[in-house]
Amino acid sequence: MVTRAAWGSLLFTVVVPGTVAGLLPLLISRWRVAHELWPAIPLRVLGGLLIVASLPILIGAIVRFAVEGRGTPAPIAPTRQLVVGGPNRYVRNPMYLAVVSIVLGQGLLLGRTDLLWYGLLVALGQAAFVHFYEEPTLRRQFGDDYDRYRDGVRAWIPRLRPWNGR
Repeated sequence: MVTRAAWGSLLFTVVVPGTVAGLLPLLISRWRVAHELWPAIPLRVLGGLLIVASLPILIGAIVRFAVEGRGTPAPIAPTRQLVVGGPNRYVRNPMYLAVVSIVLGQGLLLGRTDLLWYGLLVALGQAAFVHFYEEPTLRRQFGDDYDRYRDGVRAWIPRLRPWNGR
């Protein structure tokens, strides 16, 4: 079953985060450097660091869905177990934060305000999806386990220490 979940997670990754954090920024910017942000060098370095730091978080969180959750991040093939390990011990939505960080990182790296605005729209869309669909669905699916997790781990601001399940 992990193999099926792994293939589903890989497909989801290519289609959803790949489109949101890769294809659409490419179409918006053609990945051309602009000079709309100042100070350019520190912001470009920060942008590169955001991308480099976010990619392993995104990949690690997606792998967790297949291995720990025995499912995928896609709503059409959800996990069988609540995923609370790895980066989810620090923040409830590490994939969403990683995708937005990758988009914002590209905006800073390329000096493009259009990508920063796009990143803001992505963040708002994700927050609405989490609030109106994902959290109620997880509450129905996992009940008290999700409530305990939700009480211990914030949605958008990472904890300094990992949640231990209590």
